[in-house]
Amino acid sequence: MNIKESVSNIFIETTGFTPKRSLQTMLIGRPLATEDAPHQTIGKLIGLAVFSSDAMSSVAYGPQELMMILVAAGTGLLHLAFPIVLGIVGLLMILTFSYEQTIHAYPDGGGAYIVARDNLGELPAQTAGAALLTDYILTVAVSISSGVAQIVSAFPALYTYRVEIAVAMILLIMLINLRGVKESGITFAVPTYFFLVLIFATVIIGFVRLLAGTLGTVVNPPTLETNVLQPLTMFLILRSFANGTTSLTGVEAISNGITAFREPRAKNAGITLLWMAGILGSLLIGITFLSIHVGVIPVDGETVISQLARTVYGSRGPLYLLTISATTIILVMAANTAFADFPRLGALHAGDGFLPRQLTYRGSRLVFSYGIVALSVIASLLVIAFQASVTRLIPLYAIGVFLSFTLSQTGMARRWWKSGHLKPGEEIVEPGSTVRYDNGWKHKMIINGLGAFCTAVVMIVFAVTKFKDGAWVVILLTPVLVTIFFSIHRHYKNLARQLSLDNPAPKKPHIRRNRVIMPISGVHRGTLEALRFARTLSDDITAVHISVDAKETAKVEEKWEKWGEEYRLIVLNSPYRVFLEPLLDYIDKLAAVANPTDIITIVVPQFIPQHWWTSFLHTRTAESLRKALLHRENIVITEVPYQVK
Repeated sequence: MNIKESVSNIFIETTGFTPKRSLQTMLIGRPLATEDAPHQTIGKLIGLAVFSSDAMSSVAYGPQELMMILVAAGTGLLHLAFPIVLGIVGLLMILTFSYEQTIHAYPDGGGAYIVARDNLGELPAQTAGAALLTDYILTVAVSISSGVAQIVSAFPALYTYRVEIAVAMILLIMLINLRGVKESGITFAVPTYFFLVLIFATVIIGFVRLLAGTLGTVVNPPTLETNVLQPLTMFLILRSFANGTTSLTGVEAISNGITAFREPRAKNAGITLLWMAGILGSLLIGITFLSIHVGVIPVDGETVISQLARTVYGSRGPLYLLTISATTIILVMAANTAFADFPRLGALHAGDGFLPRQLTYRGSRLVFSYGIVALSVIASLLVIAFQASVTRLIPLYAIGVFLSFTLSQTGMARRWWKSGHLKPGEEIVEPGSTVRYDNGWKHKMIINGLGAFCTAVVMIVFAVTKFKDGAWVVILLTPVLVTIFFSIHRHYKNLARQLSLDNPAPKKPHIRRNRVIMPISGVHRGTLEALRFARTLSDDITAVHISVDAKETAKVEEKWEKWGEEYRLIVLNSPYRVFLEPLLDYIDKLAAVANPTDIITIVVPQFIPQHWWTSFLHTRTAESLRKALLHRENIVITEVPYQVK
């Protein structure tokens, strides 16, 4: 280390340490220094791949899930899917304009969580955060499961292995994201645009053939396994609409990840949001219209995209396989939006003290590694539990994100109201941004207010129509998570209050006596190494041996007479052959008669084997003592390692 600067008795040094190559660096790349962070930002094209893959991939399952509800009343009613999709696209436009305002108002990112925290309070903020975190987990599970469904459509023999394939894909995306935002973005950019080219080609060729009168209908459509048709009711249409709105999940992702964009980041993020909305809206309309025209049958066995592609291209030839492959890849990559946003949102919660602080730590590649790994584990468990079934997962999906939509838009409407009641030149400094007077506050408040109303209606519709199908799980889970968040927050606040030096506790007397206790099982080189260290602490040293065998105890006493340097040896007979309890009893007796100025230090000799696997062959005395004595005052436990080669 080199000393760079010193102030009084404070010295600032820069370490010359450079991480060495390891298996970790081979998998996720060389560690990045903190000053490399500004170079890890991304532009609009890469940002579209990183933060929009979830929204764009939803065209592969949104129309299908919408149509699967309608087909319960008969295939003759599938034409209703088109006006329903138009309504969904209208809602998309409202959300897009609303979130575009959010991006410019909160250029440091955070989305619904920050907006709700600054304008509505902690409870709505934690509710929005819990809903979004749940939604991101479900995004991974749903998108990966949908991607596997595409593979199974093309290769039915793989159906049995769908869960294993899904989990393997989650782990692969986790590994790529651990390499960093910039690198993962570049990795995913090519397949994202590969999908866009092929899916737009499929839609455009489909419309060309439709206009030319050569498109035809689906050949050998899958069998619809519904014997009893349901009547067409408003409730059925609302269920269909609710299923289709899953296509809008991911719209908020860009507002959460603004900090990942290059400067001017708010402008770049806003343009990327508009690109994403235009792509999503046009594909939803095009795919739904063509699917109705060619007569697709929405079933689990073969996806709508598969039926449409083989009809447009006339066979299961190369273009069909490329389209299915691209769709599968984008569905798998849709999980990347969650991997980009879940760790950032988790870090914001943790920074405010509502989640474990570890989620704020950046890994070797300047990403929130703990959040990435946590998301992978929870999503994998969800996929296993629901057997990678999109239909079973969809009822859990979207209600959380629409709750966050509603809270975000409500918060923004209140922000514009606050802005309108300020005088020019006045400002309100809030944790997430600074509120100033805005000439256009009225029309902006109307836009966000309309967004809040529409998304609240959709949320209620989704909750009612999907309640018995599984939405009740998320409805119950959200308040449970919020309760956990506040419990964690209370713990951190109590800890901070107790550790604070602003109101220090009464000063304790200086330690005047250090009584050293050294448990020994035998007298050997490790024992003498521990004794050598103990002498640096105090001359008041007592070795303690727990006797369970008289012959072994005699050997210990004989060796201690020779090597113990005349320090005390206490032998505690243990008739029931237990080690920890007699030692703890002895320590308790000492502590009971100790003065407030006394401290007891327990020095434990510890073998450190050369090979990690041989450590299981030795008792871990220090760990047992630490667990037993951790909450006792004026007791310190110290390990003295002795390396065994």
